[in-house]
Amino acid sequence: MAEKLKIKLSIADRVYPLTIFPNQEEGLRKAAKNIEIMIKQFEKSYAVRDKQDVLAMCALQFAAQVEQKTIDKDDDMVNVANRLNALNELLHDHLS
Repeated sequence: MAEKLKIKLSIADRVYPLTIFPNQEEGLRKAAKNIEIMIKQFEKSYAVRDKQDVLAMCALQFAAQVEQKTIDKDDDMVNVANRLNALNELLHDHLS
């Protein structure tokens, strides 16, 4: 088992010390960077007075992206299943 790392991530002008496994570091740093980018975009686009509002909107946007990917994946699975069923019917008809 790998030793844990102690890192510090800055999000919304606050520093968060974390103890993590080495294989988590890249993902956490990228996530923190994406949050910071999104915070800047919200602050630039909207008159925001409270960081909590900006963070809530970031959380909503990230959660919506995850949910949309799940929906899209489910739709893809339905399409694949339908195509496989159609192919199976064609093979069945051809071999009968």
